[in-house]
Amino acid sequence: MIADVPSRRVSRRAEHIFYIGMSVAVIAMTFAGFAKTWFLRPYFENPQALPLTTRLHGAAFTAWVLLLLVQTTLVAAHRTDIHRKLGWIGAGLASFMVVIAVWTAITAVHAAVVCCDAEAARGFFIVPIADAVVFGVLVGYAVVNRRDTGTHKRLMLLATLVILDAATGRWPLRIIQAWPYTYMVIVDAVILAVVAYDTFTRKQLARAYAWGVPFVVGAHITRELIRTTPVWKSFARIFVG
Repeated sequence: MIADVPSRRVSRRAEHIFYIGMSVAVIAMTFAGFAKTWFLRPYFENPQALPLTTRLHGAAFTAWVLLLLVQTTLVAAHRTDIHRKLGWIGAGLASFMVVIAVWTAITAVHAAVVCCDAEAARGFFIVPIADAVVFGVLVGYAVVNRRDTGTHKRLMLLATLVILDAATGRWPLRIIQAWPYTYMVIVDAVILAVVAYDTFTRKQLARAYAWGVPFVVGAHITRELIRTTPVWKSFARIFVG
């Protein structure tokens, strides 16, 4: 069954614990990926200053995962009045994140084209662009449906999980370096686990997940299929050289 309103009630406390727990997990996954290059950068030998676009990108995405925890905590504390006010700040932040993600991708991939493997760099360009588009669509739909709390919270969580591939791709695990798709599989596995838990506890598949998850996984598959095509590389060359 697919529905917006589940037939089985789940306690508010259990729901709050789940969403707060997922928010903490998102922060942990992000920290694990960017500890060396962003959060703990001064403690490693990285004397070269980061470009402005990269710093803005890092600050915006850090603010987003922290805001997710704040928002879920406010709902659990029954302070939905503050939650709604911060929501508009979050919508503005999400819009900025899409812009800065594309800008940073163009800057970083252009540098890779100039110094390294141009063909591989042009192919990779589709990854951050696809993530930015999928993130923007999910957040936009969540904002439009903000009065439908079930759809809203699920899409916000899904949108956040989508952009975690940048973090999982930097985890210090040998398998991630050995198999290029591991970082993406990890994110998709977490998403499917979230959907499985939600569906099992409510005995129904939420509509937000019924279309949102195929959209996310489909985007992952599609970008891998077209990233090596001449058409995509010609398109990427327009932006990154």
